[in-house]
Amino acid sequence: MLLKKQTVWLLTMLSLVVVLSVYYITSPEPNQGNLASVEEQEENAVNEEAVEEVESEDGETIISGIASDEQFEALRLDLEVARSEMKEEYQEILASTDLPVEQRNNAYEKMQELDSISQKEGTLETLIKTMGYDDALVRADGDKVRVTVKAKEHTATEANEIIQMVRNELGSLQAVAVTFQPEK
Repeated sequence: MLLKKQTVWLLTMLSLVVVLSVYYITSPEPNQGNLASVEEQEENAVNEEAVEEVESEDGETIISGIASDEQFEALRLDLEVARSEMKEEYQEILASTDLPVEQRNNAYEKMQELDSISQKEGTLETLIKTMGYDDALVRADGDKVRVTVKAKEHTATEANEIIQMVRNELGSLQAVAVTFQPEK
């Protein structure tokens, strides 16, 4: 019985190595080894971004700024990495038999909440894109939601529509900030 478990484990690890090797070879940008410099460049680019704040009818702050497509994708990637790290922490708590059941249940609930938020963000991004925008990024952090929309032109009315859509999906207690990014 022990030999079969070791064989299954070995085959699983070998298949994982093969899949990762194929992914690495076929990835479009194989030169992503220096993540620290990529993150530093993103921070510098975000700091140099021109920002204009406008107060909407609901008292919400609408931020209009200029950012590149690379920053847009980098924000998506950062969010995904942060969420996967939190999920790993919760999975470690779940796997630990030394911890009380309540703590493991809390970790499971938080993991389910992360999945739910990710799913709602994806739904909102799709809904915003169906409004005629090229791309959208929704980031929910606690009670704050930041929405970045790629659009040629924008108005406060469009921002309010997006804010209402976010509040309908995520709850009315959320503070929503909408950022419009001009298309290139």
